[in-house]
Amino acid sequence: MPWSSSATTDPTTSPSERSRQGGVVIIGGGLAGCEAAWRCAGRRVNVKLLEMKPKHFSPAHQNGDLAELVCSNSLRSASPSSAVGLLKEELSALNSLIMEAAFAARVPAGQALAVDRAAFSRYVTDKIEANPYIELVSGAKADSLDIPRPARSPLIVAAGPLAADELVQALRETIGREFLHFYDALAPIVTRDSLDMSKIFVGDRYEEPGRGSYLNCPFTAEELDVFLSALLEADQTEARKFEEARFFEGCLPIEVMARRGLRTLTFGPMKPVGLVDPKTGKLPAAVVQLRLENEAGTHCNLVGFQTRLTIPSQRQVFRLIPGLEKAEFARYGAVHRNTYLDAPEVLDQFQRLVNRPDVFLAGQISGVEGYVESAAQGLWAGENAARQFLGLPLLVPPADTAIGSLTNHLTKKNAKRVFEPSNVNFGLFPPIPPETPKRLAAQFRLDRARNSFQAFLKEISDVQSE
Repeated sequence: MPWSSSATTDPTTSPSERSRQGGVVIIGGGLAGCEAAWRCAGRRVNVKLLEMKPKHFSPAHQNGDLAELVCSNSLRSASPSSAVGLLKEELSALNSLIMEAAFAARVPAGQALAVDRAAFSRYVTDKIEANPYIELVSGAKADSLDIPRPARSPLIVAAGPLAADELVQALRETIGREFLHFYDALAPIVTRDSLDMSKIFVGDRYEEPGRGSYLNCPFTAEELDVFLSALLEADQTEARKFEEARFFEGCLPIEVMARRGLRTLTFGPMKPVGLVDPKTGKLPAAVVQLRLENEAGTHCNLVGFQTRLTIPSQRQVFRLIPGLEKAEFARYGAVHRNTYLDAPEVLDQFQRLVNRPDVFLAGQISGVEGYVESAAQGLWAGENAARQFLGLPLLVPPADTAIGSLTNHLTKKNAKRVFEPSNVNFGLFPPIPPETPKRLAAQFRLDRARNSFQAFLKEISDVQSE
């Protein structure tokens, strides 16, 4: 697709005509980059999407397709009353490619939106490759923000938290400050046919045993004591000497939780509440839940068991879980460093670098945590980048919507807090009126968000999507 420096763009022209008029350049084919590309294409703005795979891979990725996930439940709750469920609702209303792919590749997981990871990535890749407004450049490892692009063609950096060192250095030099970081951990995956199903029961919380999507490994009090002792004594991989291990609270390694006390586990990922063991008719002392990792049901993820234990320790400790005595590991848990910007200091309200308004940031590198959140910020960066290219006013979503609460978290300075990445949560939303009855508070927040979002949808409809 040849590009030139033409600055005049008519959204009604054909793709071949528009290929001579520039567009938007995007670095990174993860969820944020693909969502941004899809949004721009929906505005009939040409996109050049640069993705370093399959020639180069980050430490956390293995699949050569776009929008790769590392966990089947990366998209979390589908409940419409949860903050992330509300965000999914808003994304779907904005014609999100990621939500479309997620529902196409969904696998059973109770209230969670879990997907077959390979099918999900393939769906996104097929859609991106087939879109006439998107040029996918594979194997392109960007090392600069000064990528050749036509005049007035914005750049979106959606390279993810494990961006190539050269690109991180280019960003560091541009913003004139160091990046921040925390450590994110992955849970192990085991093969289903290696499990001892005589010790495991099927069931979702508060459902009758035998009904549901989760495999439940119940502990007696004695088994729990043995497991906890082994977990606390197990060897761990250590961060390098110059790195401070700072974990994201929403994704703590299981051994870090164990050091905070047994109740942290039994009120967290090992809570037995709502899971009656059909063999005893009682609640176990603790439960480890396994979730299907793929549509075929051949692999299972240990829910909440992200870890930095060494591989020998994982084999030793996790085989103490009832039913996992002979478990075969398809993937061991791991830990990796996530790099992100001090967003309120370097981004304006439209997710642009303050000192480079031609450059937008999207995804986890911008300071959100989670795949759904990354997709949301990618979509909105794409919306505003397309608007900037078309000469339209840029927009900020209302802070009382889910997508707006994230944007506000990234771009509003607050002298009373140290900036940290965040999942979407109702704590990011504006306070509700103090006179609102407590029993009505949750519904008030949801109704306010939905009403505000519907009004905002009308505001952004001045350019027709395909």
